[in-house]
Amino acid sequence: MQELTIDKAKTALVVIDLQKGIVAQQTKPYLAQDVIANASKLVDTFRKNDMLVFLAHVVITKETMLKVLSDESFSSFSVPPVDWSEFVPEISPTSKDIVITKRQWGAFYGTDLELQLRRRGMSTIVLCGISTDFGVESTARFAYEYGFQQIFAEDAMASRSEEQHNAAVNFIFKRIGRVRKTDEILKALQ
Repeated sequence: MQELTIDKAKTALVVIDLQKGIVAQQTKPYLAQDVIANASKLVDTFRKNDMLVFLAHVVITKETMLKVLSDESFSSFSVPPVDWSEFVPEISPTSKDIVITKRQWGAFYGTDLELQLRRRGMSTIVLCGISTDFGVESTARFAYEYGFQQIFAEDAMASRSEEQHNAAVNFIFKRIGRVRKTDEILKALQ
């Protein structure tokens, strides 16, 4: 594995769904609080380096909820608590951050994320968040198809099970980008 180098002028951080309603769920192989702590380190470092931070969160309503027939689904829709889609306080948006509101798993489809990245000259994204195999993976697959270079902060993401997390990391992310620990990414940004 080659040493990680990051072009600060062309790299943005994309944080997926670190919002109150999602981090309240059980996660593996890392606890949500550990994911938040590592993501917060990345957010702080990107901000200190005057690098772009994109904070994506999902906002669902009964009207915008996908109604797909499937063998296994999430629980039926109920009105979420008022603060369900609010970002966790550790990564609260600043005036320089770009907030992406999405209505489905991925942060590209139905949003202006690609446009915002391209207009700012970004060619690489660092991805983190919850859930590894839903929001992060969906975003990563689109990013790959759009030609973005990707770095995955493996210990700044988690899923519903260790198996789901590891499958995304080992069988998808390693084929479409570079998988690193938070500390390795931070070191490359020094």
